[in-house]
Amino acid sequence: MCTVVIRVPEPGSGDEVRILAVRDEDPARPWRPLGRWWPEHPDVVGIQDVLAGGAWLAATDERVAVLLNRAGGATGDRIESRGTLVMGSVAGNAVPDPLRTLGFNLVEVTRDGARVTAWEGGVPRVVDLPPGTHMLAHDDVDDPTTARVLAWRDEFAATPTDGDRWWRGWLDLLARTAALDPTDDRAIIRDNRPHGYPTLTLLVCAASLGTDGVTTAMATLQEPGRWNDLDLRPPR
Repeated sequence: MCTVVIRVPEPGSGDEVRILAVRDEDPARPWRPLGRWWPEHPDVVGIQDVLAGGAWLAATDERVAVLLNRAGGATGDRIESRGTLVMGSVAGNAVPDPLRTLGFNLVEVTRDGARVTAWEGGVPRVVDLPPGTHMLAHDDVDDPTTARVLAWRDEFAATPTDGDRWWRGWLDLLARTAALDPTDDRAIIRDNRPHGYPTLTLLVCAASLGTDGVTTAMATLQEPGRWNDLDLRPPR
């Protein structure tokens, strides 16, 4: 039940698209931090799901993609990993048809803008994001029925993202959100086990895309589901 904040600039402003992605996952599921883990895709930097081989978030010099789970999706014995969608996206591929994954929200950012493809069965829905600050979890973009979106989107929108460490203001806001219990529906730093999922917040990743390309940085929580001050760093 991850959380993503996206700031889309006004056309012609010269500003970069900003992304703050908070990952919730089962701590027992193996993963690798930002790096070049795919020999067949040497231009891709991403956070790899070791078990299935795909990515939760990945980037090239021209694209960023990140995946969030949602309900629904394919059924039967041929279910594929959602991480393949991220790798396909940064390779410039369209979302497969037919889809054989569980439900998802796929965030895709290029120099042309940002879009979200949502799927929980049937026909995927594609939303091109207008200029502004948007927030997404396990439902639709800026969905007011998602408690954390209702609680915090306006505050993310009001927080500047300037300078080399542009994510600092958003991290400070994340620290404030962590005053909530991690099981609270409004929490962004989460413990989802009481809600029936084995996932806790593991890491925070920032990505920015502009005319000079893509930059990424991440940090891992010292204890899953518990906030500590983070020092986001680029991949080695």
